[in-house]
Parts: sequence; C-alpha cells; structure tokens
Amino acid sequence: MPAFDPWDPAFLADPYPAYAELRAKGRVHYYEPTDQWLVPHHADVSALLRDRRLGRTYQHRFTHEDFGRTAPPPEHEPFHVLNDHGMLDLEPPDHTRIRRLVSKAFTPRTVEQLKPYVTGLAGELVDGLVKRGGGDLLTEVAEPLPVAVIAEMLGIPESDRGPLRPWSADICGMYELNPPEDVAARAVRASVEFSEYLLQLIAERRKEPGDDLISGLIAAHDEGDRLTEQEMISTCVLLLNAGHEATVNSTVNGWSALFHNPDQLAALRADHSLVPSAIEELMRYDTPLQLFERWVLDDIEIDGTVIPRGAEIAMLFGSANHDPEVFQNPGELDLTRKDNPHISFSAGIHYCIGAPLARIELAASMTGLLERAPTLALAAEPERKPNFVIRGLEGLRVEVG
Repeated sequence: MPAFDPWDPAFLADPYPAYAELRAKGRVHYYEPTDQWLVPHHADVSALLRDRRLGRTYQHRFTHEDFGRTAPPPEHEPFHVLNDHGMLDLEPPDHTRIRRLVSKAFTPRTVEQLKPYVTGLAGELVDGLVKRGGGDLLTEVAEPLPVAVIAEMLGIPESDRGPLRPWSADICGMYELNPPEDVAARAVRASVEFSEYLLQLIAERRKEPGDDLISGLIAAHDEGDRLTEQEMISTCVLLLNAGHEATVNSTVNGWSALFHNPDQLAALRADHSLVPSAIEELMRYDTPLQLFERWVLDDIEIDGTVIPRGAEIAMLFGSANHDPEVFQNPGELDLTRKDNPHISFSAGIHYCIGAPLARIELAASMTGLLERAPTLALAAEPERKPNFVIRGLEGLRVEVG
C-alpha cells in the first residue's frame, strides 16, 4: 500500500490507495512534513467544514505571535495582501459582508440567465476542436469556457483576457504544500500584476459603469455597503481563480476518467440524460481540490486526540469522496450513482458560491462534446500536473474520427 506523500509522482498519479490506508489507520493523523493534522473520513471532513472552532484565518482573533505562528516573509506580502482580503480566507463578519454582496451575482435566476451564453460558447469551442480533427481538450475547450464566462461577468474586455489564466495558475501555485521559492516568486509577481490591472479597470468602471459585477460592487460600495478597494480587487481575483480552476480540472480529470472507463463512456453516449449525475460522479471520482486547510481557533478533539489551538487541519476531500462508509464501491466510476453527497464544492459558510455556474459550464461542455464529437477518443496518454492540492492534467490530447 503506498504511503501518503504529496511529492511522490506515484502518489500523485493515484492517491486513492494511500487514502484508504489513512482511513484504515484512524480518523486523524499528524503529518510532520507539513506540520498538519490530516483528516481522511467523510463524516469528519463534513462536520469540520461546519465547525466554527476552525477558521480559514486566525488574524481576526489572534496575532501571529499569539497563535504561535511566524508571519510570512516580507517578500511574499503582495500575495498575502491579495489572498487574505478575499472572502475565502476571511471569517465573519467580514466574510458575511462580502459574500452577501457577491451572492447577488450568483442567484439561481442570474446564473440561469447565463445558460444560453455558456451553451453557445461551449458549442463554438467544440466545433473548433472538431473542425481541427482534435487537439488539446484542456487548452481548446476546458480552459477558455469558464475563463470567458467569469471574465464576462466581471466585465473584463476580451482583449485583456490573455494573462488571466497564467496569472491564476501562478497565484494558485502558492496553495500547494510547502511551495518552493520560485513558485512563491511567480505567485507574488502575478499578484502584483493582476492587482495593478484591476486597479485600472476599477478606476475605468467608476467613470463609466456597466452592467458587470465590478460595476455592481462599486455601486454597492457607494450606496453604503462597506467594501474597501483591496477587498474589491481580492474578490475579483478570487472569483476568477475559483471560478475556473475547479471547472477546468473537473473537465479534463472527468474526460480522462471516461476514456479509461469505456463502458461508462458508452453508457453516457447512449443516454445523454445521464449528464447531470455524470458530472457529480466525475467530481467525486477524481476530485479537483484534494485538500482544504483550516486553522484550529479553539482546541478540538477528534477520536480522543486533542488538536490544540494554533494547529492546522488538512481535510482530505479526495479521501472523503472515496470513503466506503458513504459511497458504495467508491473506487468504481458509476455515472448512475444516485446517493452522491460528495464534498468537492466544500460545505458550511465557505461552500462554493459558484457551484451552480460550474455545473452549468460542465454540463454545457460535456453535452457539446457528446453531441458534436460523438467519436471523441484519447490521442495520447495524459501527463498529470506535479501538483497535489489542485489536481489536474498538463493536457488532454484527443482526436475526432
């Protein structure tokens, strides 16, 4: 049985057997290389995501010194300023205030109104892939669709969208475990460049408002809802990063899983009504976000082990989504799975605000590929990215017969 080792290529290729070993050994494990407590069971992960004794930050209650932690190095400050003012890394009341403003753009009605645009764009991207006889599903369909959708929502002009995906990829590098200094340096540079761009765009929207989300946030601020300029910038970056990273990786992880489970792909091609349950099952089967961290704000006990204030808990989403106590035959891909309480979108107050939009995007691209590229096949075995936390592929070469 392989050991949990987030830097081992064999583990990264297939972490699920190591998760089974962790679950068998207990409910919580201290992992010295990252100074974290690993939690592998679905019931514990689900409960801890809702437990207010844990937080995405501790700075609303403690200084670094009080919490027994060292402040980040000064050269990383641009990344942390950007990251720490986004609602994903805030706790109430700041989290509540910002989420309330942003949620207006993600109401079921608003998201439903985006469906024709999303479906049309997905169709155009798939048509291009088919016309070329195939290509890289990652760069030609999976990436451009959600990036364009969230950029459209934010009001980022089409001519400015080129750097968005590289900026996002560099910033997200800092979410990996113990990122090396060159990864940190790229994240800092991207944080500076993205922030400077958004500062200019916000200034333009102040002069000439549109019907986009940035204009809406400015209007809300002017009407008395407090939103600092940094919070506005951080919110836009978070929406772009979170608004496409999971969708991109779910798309390529999912199609790779389908190609490697031809019976399930055949069933899906025969019955397109399986698309909604297929999306849920593919997100469970190969989870795009494998780990989510929380700080322990007050001592907490798990199965007789007291985890002290100041510690960090790493909830293993990928393991939770393969817990046999919740999922029957979790290692099997079953697109007809009915009882599927996966936690790929998290839970509690930090539940993914864009989950309904992500589902529409995933359904649009999957349906487009099923209808317009019914002979889609794998052209080359995909190479997995050397990342653990955000699980994805370097590319997914496909061909259309």
